Amino acid sequence: MHEAIGKTWLEVALNGAWTRQRQPGIPITVAEIVEQGIACVKAGASIVHVHAYDEETGQQKDDPELYARIIEGIRSKVDAIVYPTVPAAGLNRIDGASTAEQRYAHIEKLAKSGLLEWAVVDPGSCNFAHYDDLKEDKPGFVYVNSEEDIRHGLQLARRYRFHPGYAIYEPGFARLGASLHWRESCPDPVYRLMFSRGFAFGFPPEDYGLTAYLNLLDQVAPGCNWMIAGLDVDVLPLVPRAVMERGHVRVGLEDAPFGCERGNVALVEEAAGLIEKAGGTLAVGADVRIACSAEALEAASGHA
Repeated sequence: MHEAIGKTWLEVALNGAWTRQRQPGIPITVAEIVEQGIACVKAGASIVHVHAYDEETGQQKDDPELYARIIEGIRSKVDAIVYPTVPAAGLNRIDGASTAEQRYAHIEKLAKSGLLEWAVVDPGSCNFAHYDDLKEDKPGFVYVNSEEDIRHGLQLARRYRFHPGYAIYEPGFARLGASLHWRESCPDPVYRLMFSRGFAFGFPPEDYGLTAYLNLLDQVAPGCNWMIAGLDVDVLPLVPRAVMERGHVRVGLEDAPFGCERGNVALVEEAAGLIEKAGGTLAVGADVRIACSAEALEAASGHA
């Protein structure tokens, strides 16, 4: 077994779609995002997830030119997987009737230019209701990913050979995502298990929730690469179990409890320390690429 397979990936999600109203410390400008991405990789991250913004309004803007500047800016200084998001109907003020082609247009342009190694393809839809809003009877929104959208994203992944990043907000996301992965014959997805204390989706960051997800993945996607993550949550208590189970970890201001006073670098440093304390060895970008290869996954399954 190649030693890279056993290393722990640490991903940082730098900002998200929240705007500074909910997460004041997120980087907005290209320069800020690049600077923090580089610093986080130097602190132990091997994967950087970013949302691009209109710098005047602070709203998410899925412009391929902005993403290209961010990806190239970070990768010119450090070795890391750097990947973008897609617009979320209900949150990003996009046209709810937009087509799959329109929603993934920036992904296809980036992939054609050779800049993409991973991209978001979330395999399901769910209600996003925050407990603070529920107390005031404020409605949340529906995060919509139609099967047409999912299949289109996976077809792009197959055509351009990038790995889909699956955010698993509910168990059904894993079941549908695994089935569509095999139907579309694209590169292997990375399953990101999304926990929350603030939102009413999925599981809170408790051991029973991780156990349930891992039992499901053993059935529908044996040998897959997976990580703990979430929104408005602290997943660090799950780090020792994730390392023991040969999973991976995501932290950052997209995922952290709203109003987090710590920056992305501090969050990465703490997670890196916990991974190493649990007996894990931090991966670098090259390790992640090796572990994502079909040969590595086959070897990992054979030694499970």
